[in-house]
Amino acid sequence: MPKRLTAAQIESYRKHGFCFPVPVLSADETAACRADLERYERQIGRPLDFPEKSKPHLLFDWADRVAHHSTVLDAVEDLIGPDILLYHITLWTKEAGQPAYVLWHQDGAYFFLEPAEQVTAWVALSDAPVASGCMHVLPGTHTGDWLPHYDDINPNNMIKRGQGIRGFEGETGAPMPLRAGEMSLHHTKLVHSSGPNNHNDRRIGVGLSYIPAHVRPYGDPTPTALPVRGRAEGGHFIWETRLAAAETPAARAAHAEAVARFRARQDAGSTLAAASKTA
Repeated sequence: MPKRLTAAQIESYRKHGFCFPVPVLSADETAACRADLERYERQIGRPLDFPEKSKPHLLFDWADRVAHHSTVLDAVEDLIGPDILLYHITLWTKEAGQPAYVLWHQDGAYFFLEPAEQVTAWVALSDAPVASGCMHVLPGTHTGDWLPHYDDINPNNMIKRGQGIRGFEGETGAPMPLRAGEMSLHHTKLVHSSGPNNHNDRRIGVGLSYIPAHVRPYGDPTPTALPVRGRAEGGHFIWETRLAAAETPAARAAHAEAVARFRARQDAGSTLAAASKTA
């Protein structure tokens, strides 16, 4: 018996590679997460960016709460089983009226995990209507092979490595608009993208990459992961420790180590990374 998803949502995920919307956070929980995020942004005088927007669950209470929220994990369990690891989180904030975008891509193309069973849970901390540049997907593409990706040098590309797939430029795909507190789920091979935010509010979302515990990384260096439910199988990841106190020197040290490992893996073969090292 599913814990959170309907039979139709599970079927959609299996057949099409995605399902939405899934209500996960209450209005109060969503507002509290956004307030905590924006409190820190006021403190530092800018929108949250790299490296803090990568693996923010190791730094901030709001991200830790979302990552461990029972309704999020219940939905993920319905798709990948009870033994769950959190591999990564990225905060995706598009400012109103700004040209930020994400090219058509597959998440797993730069995660280097096998088998390809990662599910991305995208939790909206603000309303994400079509006008805001919500995610668009190409249904059914999760059943195919990994596609070649190229490195996009445009600074408006929100993926740090700037990866994208050629050949889909004319595609619009199926939009996945969300209300604040709702979540979408998509498969690691599903081709997806998003356009600029033409809405009157920031579009704030958190992409959480969950994997079943039997998934293994390949390549160097060994990445970190956080056990969040069920049993964790040892020896293949460096285990992260759940955040004890937010924004402390200890939290920042753990975050820096985890992000450095992730970035080294993500940049493998990247022409952008190679260029930055010689610049």
